[in-house]
Amino acid sequence: MTKLINLLVKGYSLLIAAGNLLQPLVLLAFRLAWGIEFLVSGQGKLKNHADIVSFFRDDLHIPFPDLNAWFVGGLECVGGILLILGFMSRPIGLLLAVNMTVAYLAVDSDRQLFLHMLNSTKDWDAFTKADPYFFWLTAIIVLAFGSGAISVDNLLAKTVFKSKAKTAVPGSPAVQSATESSSQPPASAPPPPPETSS
Repeated sequence: MTKLINLLVKGYSLLIAAGNLLQPLVLLAFRLAWGIEFLVSGQGKLKNHADIVSFFRDDLHIPFPDLNAWFVGGLECVGGILLILGFMSRPIGLLLAVNMTVAYLAVDSDRQLFLHMLNSTKDWDAFTKADPYFFWLTAIIVLAFGSGAISVDNLLAKTVFKSKAKTAVPGSPAVQSATESSSQPPASAPPPPPETSS
């Protein structure tokens, strides 16, 4: 029985290790596929600026439609490129997640899907089939998990920011351990002599 349990534990550990190897590839796949989609969507908004302004103003009743059309188009273009590169993934993930949440809420039919997505499996299915869904999901995934090992962010973390973190960041393990060791008396210090009463 013990051998069987050990075998199951070992098999489960191998499965976890294999799954961990897939993490950067899955993140890369999402980033590339939907980074390109964001880029194409943003370019379309910028190239057809007048139509987007009319849509924002007349159909969605978004305030400052001209400014918002430029902002959303530019955000999707730049955000798409940053997703592809895996650079500044958490900030751009946040901005794109907010942008796609607004996209859901701006269109009346999509808004109803967003607000009632957990009511039933039918509502959830409709929510996931809406146009903004995979854009929104990708932004949430990148915000939550970062860009993964195959990214500019990871390259910078292992090179540029690694040396700075060790020397400059207060509260980092290296600085903390140095502070703690300096505040402790040496282990070989003799105990103080006992007080004698005169």
